[in-house]
Amino acid sequence: MHILKYLFVALAGLALSSIVWADMPPMIVTSCLTCHGPGGSSVGPATPSIAAMDKEIFVEMMEEYQTNTIPSTIMNRIVKGYVAKDFEIMANYFAKQKITRYPQVTEPTKVAKGAKLHKKYCEKCHEENGYDNESAILAGQWMPYLQFSLDDFHSGKREMSKKMKKRLRKMLKKHGEDSLDNIVHFYGSQK
Repeated sequence: MHILKYLFVALAGLALSSIVWADMPPMIVTSCLTCHGPGGSSVGPATPSIAAMDKEIFVEMMEEYQTNTIPSTIMNRIVKGYVAKDFEIMANYFAKQKITRYPQVTEPTKVAKGAKLHKKYCEKCHEENGYDNESAILAGQWMPYLQFSLDDFHSGKREMSKKMKKRLRKMLKKHGEDSLDNIVHFYGSQK
């Protein structure tokens, strides 16, 4: 009888541990969570959320970090230790995560102006007010991160598609440098 009791306890322990382990991220993903937050939802102002990110875009960005196509303070060095299969594992994990968007302090006037600019210059690629993750997750990203990214695009440090370059130039010509800040406030206001 004692043997059956111990066997039952051991089997129950195995069953419970498999449930716990099933929810654990792959080991290779845990290093990402340090900066990008629980499940890939960043809690810091300069680090983007990568939860719910499109798999292909994720892999493409990691490869671009490896080749220094995307400027970065640290990602270019971190990705050197990974191979394509690692990126696929990471991409699969983060694509399945639900993004958490944290409240940010935004100025209503800038948000309103940014909404109009988004609709005119950005909506064709960044649909659903920037919630569409098939190009890049913009809605609810940390505002400092968005500002750094826009600065990199605007200064030429980061390559833009022809379409983005054309639209950005049009927007800046018609609405000035403040338009960039308005766009940042708009995306930062999304919850």
